[in-house]
Amino acid sequence: MGEEELHQLIGGCIKQDRGSQKMLYKVFYGFSMGICLRYTNNREEAAEVMNQGFYKVFTRIDTYDRARPFKAWLGKIMINVSIDYYRANLKMAYTEDLDKAENVSDGDLTDQKLNYDDLLKMVQKLPNAYRTVFNLFAIEGYTHDEIGEMLNISSGTSKSNLHKARQKLKLMIFEADSSDRGNNYNNGIDYSPVVAINKVDRQGVYFKKNI
Repeated sequence: MGEEELHQLIGGCIKQDRGSQKMLYKVFYGFSMGICLRYTNNREEAAEVMNQGFYKVFTRIDTYDRARPFKAWLGKIMINVSIDYYRANLKMAYTEDLDKAENVSDGDLTDQKLNYDDLLKMVQKLPNAYRTVFNLFAIEGYTHDEIGEMLNISSGTSKSNLHKARQKLKLMIFEADSSDRGNNYNNGIDYSPVVAINKVDRQGVYFKKNI
């Protein structure tokens, strides 16, 4: 979609034109779903979060600055509603030892390479607290101080949860690798060392930091 066509569509949404809203939803469905899937347990939850996000988009679109990329503005909203969903459905408390957490390393996860779908399935299996911090740090590019402010936790807790998320992902990757050597299948995850995880995935989600 060209810039002029996009701006016309946005203008229609500002006027609350239902046709323009439906078209905008259709055009950015895949991009938005890709973000929400990373913060939720499954597609059903992701769809619920995404629809909440589009509701905010349509009610706040008059605040969008057309001098800035629309996709970035939309993505920010989807991330924020995903975090809101996480807060509302938090199932585990933060009970980390903060003194130990301050010394957690931000080293690389592994030298293995996965395609996007495989990695997504693994990330969705992480506990909510670990998954949210992992997404915000490794994929969205936020610092631990920024994550702490967003989630109302300390930067040490953010580091600790990232460390534990990476450990769990390592285990899942190694198990998938081991299973791949035997029967190329593990718990519904097909291991395919095709695409580096710090590249742009096929849905346009940017992995800003090496995992």
